[in-house]
Amino acid sequence: MNWLIGAMGALIVAGAAYLKKSLSLSGAAAAVMMGTVYYGAGNLFWFGTLLLFFMTSTLLSKYHQGSKQDLEKSYAKTGKRDAGQVFANGGIGMVLCLLHFMYPHEAWKFLFIGVMAAVTADTWATEIGSLSRRPPRSILNGKSLPPGTSGGVSWLGSTAAALGGAVIGAGAWLFGIWSGLEPDLLTYATAGLIGGLVGAFTDSWMGATVQKMYRCTICGKDVEVHQHCGQPTERSGGWDWMTNDAVNLISSLIGGFAAWVAAAFL
Repeated sequence: MNWLIGAMGALIVAGAAYLKKSLSLSGAAAAVMMGTVYYGAGNLFWFGTLLLFFMTSTLLSKYHQGSKQDLEKSYAKTGKRDAGQVFANGGIGMVLCLLHFMYPHEAWKFLFIGVMAAVTADTWATEIGSLSRRPPRSILNGKSLPPGTSGGVSWLGSTAAALGGAVIGAGAWLFGIWSGLEPDLLTYATAGLIGGLVGAFTDSWMGATVQKMYRCTICGKDVEVHQHCGQPTERSGGWDWMTNDAVNLISSLIGGFAAWVAAAFL
């Protein structure tokens, strides 16, 4: 029954997101599969936390969307998520849910909170940080960067990242209570906060060092896309396989371990 409930719930949410153009067709299909596993192999703790990430991130992507359009031209991924982006953000969490289903242990839950906090923090930092009136600064040397440049951080974006991580931790605590668990709010919120910040800053560091990047031949800006300003871009650095999705996946995994370590000391 849980698998059926998960499938129906995921179909409704993914279908609505597809109609609102928040998911592509491949993204919607991936979301249905993922949601089914999250509830079928897990419960509301897993499914609800995933839904909290997706809904808040989708709402923030629509917030002041007009002022973000120019910045989105520099990103490999936009607000309309495809299957690759869906799996990069929620795939590790799905694996952790299955591992907990087969080998129940509290560690899987804290790893999951950290993973979801990391992808939430990164998304919140991007969506809110892009609205900052001050230009971002390089995470490597503190120099001012053009808005939208990978590896750029700002106080507004960092604050949003911290808030996003903490919200995931608090949400996981609430969904845990509704699932019949007895979680500790301070432990869960702290794990989310630390996992979110570590994941978000890891994402920025990787974006500045190893992510595959291109340079626009017209404006000279470093971007993640093959075309900018109406012209093909030139390869400028990074590793061939280190795409935006790969960066998201790795940074979220690191955020998961950070949350687990934090929870172990609380």
